Amino acid sequence: MQSKIWRGLSDFDFHKTRDKILSKNKFDNISSKKQLSFQKVFKLFLISWICPGPKSTSMKKVITEFIGTFFLVMGAALGGGLGAALALMVMIYAGGHISGAHYNPAVSLAVWIRGKSSLGDMLGYWMSQLAGGILAALVVANIFGVEGEGTCIIPDDETIRGIAAEMLGTFALAYVVLNVATAKGTAGNSFYGIAIAGTVLAMATVIGKFSGGAYNPAVAVGLSIQKTFCWSQIWIYLFGAFAGAAVAAFVFKFNNPDDN
Repeated sequence: MQSKIWRGLSDFDFHKTRDKILSKNKFDNISSKKQLSFQKVFKLFLISWICPGPKSTSMKKVITEFIGTFFLVMGAALGGGLGAALALMVMIYAGGHISGAHYNPAVSLAVWIRGKSSLGDMLGYWMSQLAGGILAALVVANIFGVEGEGTCIIPDDETIRGIAAEMLGTFALAYVVLNVATAKGTAGNSFYGIAIAGTVLAMATVIGKFSGGAYNPAVAVGLSIQKTFCWSQIWIYLFGAFAGAAVAAFVFKFNNPDDN
């Protein structure tokens, strides 16, 4: 019985299966307008892991997003705003040419609204970014032994202020990303990593005290697992980040109507 199963697996051509899915989904082009279902994204993710090949460019992108987000969240947990900014800067230069170096679900949303990413790309990035953030939190808490107390940073009577801080910080971050990394007028520049990381550091320094300065759902989830943040306030970080990024994308489109 086992030999029959083994012969069946041996006869199965994983590479042909992978290529068939890839040819249907067109997922290897980050600017593709084709929208993929969650199931197809998951199939692509799974097949590419089983049988990586020359066409698995989308797997390279999600792996890059995973690595970048991992070090970003680790930097935030161990080094605060400065650690996050420095980790983000070096990871942007390391992975920008592969995935665009979002490392942030809110930034991925802004890039999708701006029209430089498909829905399938965005969903794949989200899964990879969250996985990287979760793993980073577990490494920080269980290997390095650095764990918060799980207390809420935002006082109960300052919820609006916390939401405003997260929205403004993420707006600034997404707005800078769209202008220095996706706009025609700044194409080919070499300062995008410094500009994006500088925005994170500036926002963390100026308004981070009002919310903790996540500006990133993956960072918020990771720091909640690591207990720097509390789970009861996770909605503030998610709402603030996605809302701020969406507004930034619409402002960019309004200011740059011919930049498609």
